[in-house]
Amino acid sequence: MKITGLWMGIIAVILGILVIVLPDLIRWFIGIGLIVLGVLAIIPALRK
Repeated sequence: MKITGLWMGIIAVILGILVIVLPDLIRWFIGIGLIVLGVLAIIPALRK
């Protein structure tokens, strides 16, 4: 599934509402995001 601008906007609105309602969720988003970025950076390095 290709994520278009409309879907990005909908996802951003939903996540924004969740962050406002549950401020502790920000830490989870940042933590999970950093883990995903780290894994995505490590995988190409291991393939060489």
